[in-house]
Amino acid sequence: MYDTILVPLDGSELAKAIIPHVKAMAAGHQAEVILLHVLPATGVVPDVAAKERQEAEEELSEVEDELIKDGVKARKAIRHGADPAAEIVDYADVNDIDLIAMSTHGRSGVGRWVWGSVASRVLRGTSAPILLIRSPGAPVSVG
Repeated sequence: MYDTILVPLDGSELAKAIIPHVKAMAAGHQAEVILLHVLPATGVVPDVAAKERQEAEEELSEVEDELIKDGVKARKAIRHGADPAAEIVDYADVNDIDLIAMSTHGRSGVGRWVWGSVASRVLRGTSAPILLIRSPGAPVSVG
């Protein structure tokens, strides 16, 4: 059912909370996991941009190696754009992704307004199925 699973990562431990879930799903479906990191598109000094890209490559490689070691087919991708949610949605559309799997930070109220909600915007912007996992320690709101 799921041949390709897109996993957006942003370098945070909270974003990586999705990995154990994806690992189990990918193994069960013999799916390929694509690890995506979106970097800023403009306004970055070249030295800073190179450092950010290197850090993203290292993070993605670490997760990719972990998945491959556990028998999951995985590869990494990096995109540049001002709007990470739009880049995730576009990548999923262009590459016929079967499932987008990501962690949500569980922010609400002012925190959500200030930081925005990439997961929420991806959910509204794509027709692909989405698996959202609340990161450990993320606040739970009721009501």
